[in-house]
Amino acid sequence: MIFLVFINFWRIKQQLIRRWLNIPRGIVHLRNVEFTRGQEYQLKMDILHPTKLPKQPMPVIVWIHGGAWREGNKEQGLKRLVAFARQGFFCATIEYRLSHEAIFPAQIEDCKCAIRFLRAHAQQFHLDPQRVGVWGVSAGGHLAALVGTTQDIPELEGHGGWEEYSSSVQAVCDWYGPTDFLKINDFPRKVDFTSEASPEAALIGGVIEANPEKAAKANPITYINPTNPPFFIIHGENDLLVPLNQSQLLFDALTKVGVEASLEIVKGAGHGDQKFDSPILLKKVENFFKNHLFTW
Repeated sequence: MIFLVFINFWRIKQQLIRRWLNIPRGIVHLRNVEFTRGQEYQLKMDILHPTKLPKQPMPVIVWIHGGAWREGNKEQGLKRLVAFARQGFFCATIEYRLSHEAIFPAQIEDCKCAIRFLRAHAQQFHLDPQRVGVWGVSAGGHLAALVGTTQDIPELEGHGGWEEYSSSVQAVCDWYGPTDFLKINDFPRKVDFTSEASPEAALIGGVIEANPEKAAKANPITYINPTNPPFFIIHGENDLLVPLNQSQLLFDALTKVGVEASLEIVKGAGHGDQKFDSPILLKKVENFFKNHLFTW
């Protein structure tokens, strides 16, 4: 009797969680899957995929949340990933250590660890380890870009586990992520991000202008080379938190060495504007990932 009550309570709880997170029927939602090992602080991911699995292993999209590297959570990515899971993508939205928990490169190490974990469990999850994309917004966009440009940088892999697997990706979607912290104040902005209190200073562990080497290490442009995967960069025209020049610098550096890249400037949009949820823009993101990750 007690066991049946427990089972019914668990089912009701799961249904309420799905409704709260807006997870529709036909989508499997695996919550709080631990992907690190051997670390004091265990990091988790949420996974979405279609209930009816396709015959072919699924291409992967990894979502990296924003929040100035000091806040935010993995649940923020679920609403955008549902549409992709419906279409046959295996989707994961991940945690990473925030800047008050650890300074850079901890954040990129955690993102890479999540990708390695997925590759290590490719057969279990029925995913295609050769078709992995990453998508991030704001601080998450910065980390997504770094994932894309640092596929051959061992010192940024960290020790979260699954080191025998690759952390490389085959497609990057970067939404208004910062890149060159030393040039971030070249455009008009609401905040001075070169101060001690700035998110960038908290990320690298020091004032930006006094630590150019640390700033360069956190800059995805530093590592760009012709073997980088395709990039789709999207930025608001009127972003007063992360100015448009940050994405323009990244786009110019990628195309200069021949990496396939496109930059979409959203007219009149600010940082995290609702304009980014327009059906037309989301369709472009969908087409980008389908073009580079689908094999059927």
